[in-house]
Amino acid sequence: MQILFIDESGTAPPPEGAQPYFVIGGVVIPDTVWKPVKNELDNIKANYGITGEVKWRYFSPHNSDPENTLLHLDQPTKDEVRGKIFSILTSRRSIKAISVVTSVPAAYDVNNVDTADDLYQFSYKPITERFQYYLQDLERESGQPNNGIIVCDHRGPKDDKRLQALHQRLLNESAEHYSKYDNLIEGLFIAPSHWSIGIQLADMVAGAVYRKYVAGDDRFFKQIESTFRKSPAGRIEGYGLVMHPKAGWR
Repeated sequence: MQILFIDESGTAPPPEGAQPYFVIGGVVIPDTVWKPVKNELDNIKANYGITGEVKWRYFSPHNSDPENTLLHLDQPTKDEVRGKIFSILTSRRSIKAISVVTSVPAAYDVNNVDTADDLYQFSYKPITERFQYYLQDLERESGQPNNGIIVCDHRGPKDDKRLQALHQRLLNESAEHYSKYDNLIEGLFIAPSHWSIGIQLADMVAGAVYRKYVAGDDRFFKQIESTFRKSPAGRIEGYGLVMHPKAGWR
């Protein structure tokens, strides 16, 4: 069983927002390595006196939020912790990252993308498709069925219900422009990030990708680049890293 944990970089912006990109980051963790991953993250937290969840924004030198679990660490130590967390992903070949970078202006030029919630749902579809394709790849390689589930961060009761409804439509839709999600099991699972180590890791991936595209700073992305799903030729664009929508992306 493969589990795709997903989280987004901040909040999906409205049409009038100035944010150029919206990122959804994902981490695929096989059920067989979930426990060792949890133990390793728990050990990192214990060694550095971190109580509670880790979030990408907590590593910023300018973040002084009272809930920031890293406030007691100086910046070099924060960077050290971030590197150790990234090594959880890069040290295991069975873990894969998948991310969607949506061009906000191009997305709002698409029919039926009119609100921030539409934008989130518009970005959700391609990451689920790449997960389905990855499950198909594993099935072809192993000759055995390889199924998966998706777990995402809780956003709010109404948002969660709309996303769960979209998820079911994707699974059940048979139109030509929809993928067949034959390897996905059940509906969408939603959990608060502080209860899910997988969602916390997905947040770290989303943050690194967002930093690369919004700030032009790829230092952190390069640390996890090897984890992204690749084509047989080793290409991550379109496989583990999706520019969305293709038409008009900028």
